[in-house]
Amino acid sequence: MSRREYKTINRRLQRGRAASAKEGKYPCSRPPYGYERVRIPNDKGWTLKPKDDEAEIVRYIFKLYTRGIEQDDGSFRSVGTRVIGVTLDKMGISPPSTASYWTESTVRHILRNPIYIGKVRWNTKKRKKRVKDGVVSYERTSPPPEEQICVDGLHPPIVSVELFNAAQEILQRRGTAPIHTRTDMQNPFAGILYCGKCGRSMIRRSTASSSVLLCVNRSCDNVMSKFSIVEERILQSLQEWLNDYRLEWADGKSPDEQSSIEVKRRAISKAEKELDTLTKQLSRTHDLLEQGVYDTDTFLGRSRAINERMVAAHKSIEELTAALALDEQRAASRVNIIPQVEHLLSVYDKLPDAQSKNELLKGILERIEYVKDKPSPRKGPFDNFELVLYPKLPSAKK
Repeated sequence: MSRREYKTINRRLQRGRAASAKEGKYPCSRPPYGYERVRIPNDKGWTLKPKDDEAEIVRYIFKLYTRGIEQDDGSFRSVGTRVIGVTLDKMGISPPSTASYWTESTVRHILRNPIYIGKVRWNTKKRKKRVKDGVVSYERTSPPPEEQICVDGLHPPIVSVELFNAAQEILQRRGTAPIHTRTDMQNPFAGILYCGKCGRSMIRRSTASSSVLLCVNRSCDNVMSKFSIVEERILQSLQEWLNDYRLEWADGKSPDEQSSIEVKRRAISKAEKELDTLTKQLSRTHDLLEQGVYDTDTFLGRSRAINERMVAAHKSIEELTAALALDEQRAASRVNIIPQVEHLLSVYDKLPDAQSKNELLKGILERIEYVKDKPSPRKGPFDNFELVLYPKLPSAKK
């Protein structure tokens, strides 16, 4: 009953936003770059109003992408989204939200968004929740075309339809970066190795002489290193951690996880009891309304307050359940972690590709953090960086 109530409330909210979008109103809580969100005079809902300084940047982005950057001889050089981002950074223009610099995806999102020609779109993407091995993740999917909304909005456009269409033609012609297949992956540490300074991903990039690992954040001062040296140090660190962990278990010292698991189980039980109580309270409000004890306003006020607490209880149960599943999975993995690491170290150099190495590494490591403050001296040492490894165990950190 309570879960159905929550879903009913959410469906009503989504239907209201869809109806608002069909009327040309702006249904989202945060405005897109270049606009500010304003109330519609003498009506319910919101629309958008251009912010002069940001709107000018949006026009500049479209002009750069469709026309190019002017050269000294008066000609124009075609540029992509990355060059546009670098250009905006050099000009000192702040990116949207709290980002530290303009990314290619930010620029591309602006170029693709029909909001800038006065359109309102809604329900073009959906977020689907997945729970695998106790880990909650989300993936984005596209609803069927008949369920998507794209109509003329009540707000004024920032760029012309002609300029917008010209940008779409270039985007379509250039396409998007290909998705790497199993044999295309070049970095075995993809999704594992992160910058210890800014938290962004470390990527592998090939140079004329070798491959290097560097932070994807252009404004971060973390110094790059040769891929082969970082790879060797990671394997050495795993071997050292394995030796220490063997000693820990040889002494019969099992890590204390049961306390954390029991605390979460009790918290879930408490939240479920509260949810059951709230469900009964909501049922009683309906009874009191039918008996005439509550008037409509009192009923609506009480039921709204109870529904809000039920939604919070549902969320708490979901989060605690996911955390408990992760704790239990980690506790169970202790039995297998030693042979898993032994297997990886014994076969790593024999594996056929980066994808195979990546799969084994992800089986035993949550993340690796890399920090390097200064370039390596010309004559070495070349491993003057720090690594922090986080195996998939609560206390297994090196």
